[in-house]
Amino acid sequence: MTDGLKLPLLPLRDVVIYPHMVIPLFVGRERSIQALELAMIADKQIFLVSQRDAAEDDPRQSGLYTIGTIAQVLQLLKLPDGTVKVLVEGLRRAELSDLTESEGAFVAVLSEVASEDLTRADAEVLTRTLFNQFDQYVKLSKKVAAEVLTSVTGIDDPSRLADTIAAHLSLRLEEKQAILDILPVQARVEHLMALMESEIDILKVEKRIR
Repeated sequence: MTDGLKLPLLPLRDVVIYPHMVIPLFVGRERSIQALELAMIADKQIFLVSQRDAAEDDPRQSGLYTIGTIAQVLQLLKLPDGTVKVLVEGLRRAELSDLTESEGAFVAVLSEVASEDLTRADAEVLTRTLFNQFDQYVKLSKKVAAEVLTSVTGIDDPSRLADTIAAHLSLRLEEKQAILDILPVQARVEHLMALMESEIDILKVEKRIR
């Protein structure tokens, strides 16, 4: 991706979408449906970014977070009530540097966010440590299905593993966005570990009390 890439923008209420996530969205706002129309004409790519305030109907740039996810539209279904159900897959992070309009839709001007190159040894250590902690979290917590653990077992890229785990944790929107905002992989892994650590401590205490 080069800086200055322009993609139709879809503002999200109450959800943060990470790279590699596949998720259905229901879209009802005219501007957002128009953005999807534009994406379908082009290469089916769209920029997904969360709103700071879910109640806002027509958010401008100041009402949106800066870091979002470039996504691929996999399926689009127009429903009888005029809304659109769309299946998207997150591809990679990008930064919203400007907002323009085209044919009634918002168009995001994006800048690249650099991904760092980790050595294989560092990547292995980060992946293993994060997986072990998530394993402990899942076993103690009743909030995450055991199948989720199986689904992340094969992921050997720490960035992807961190994003996948973050998607399954029950966190507030601001916390999910904070994880999306952390670009260095090691810092993101450490942040997630700290979140799970404090949750594990609480769960252990609860277990003792019971």
